[in-house]
Amino acid sequence: MTTSSVRTVFDRLGPEYSPLDAGTRAVVAQFLFVHLDEYGDSLADIQACLDYAEERGGAVFAAYDGDELLGASITNRTGMQGFIPENILVYIAVHADARGKGVGKSLMEAITSALDGSIALHVEPQNPAKALYEKYGFTNKYLEMRLTR
Repeated sequence: MTTSSVRTVFDRLGPEYSPLDAGTRAVVAQFLFVHLDEYGDSLADIQACLDYAEERGGAVFAAYDGDELLGASITNRTGMQGFIPENILVYIAVHADARGKGVGKSLMEAITSALDGSIALHVEPQNPAKALYEKYGFTNKYLEMRLTR
């Protein structure tokens, strides 16, 4: 695999767009479930994120080398522009064998060029992908606090 052989595609989702076909939806959800590693969520939560994107707006980005899926991402529209960024990058993952080879960069370029408005994301401080996000201009504006119930 070379960076030039990586092909990134995306599907816009929302009420005005066709939903993902069931096969693509299942492959993307399973890929993210497996390759998010310790930063991931349950398969049900990833599927709920896709449901949200299809109902309210968002996108799925996928990076391929030939037919092999090397990376995937889901973004959701927040509907809150002005006081919260218009988009949230909810999930992004690269296959372990393809990390450090430009796949994450390809996904980030596709995401930042395809989406209109600001983009928020959450990243753990020790996540190595944090450096990639910072290269694309993401900053840590706030300390996130949660009340988990």
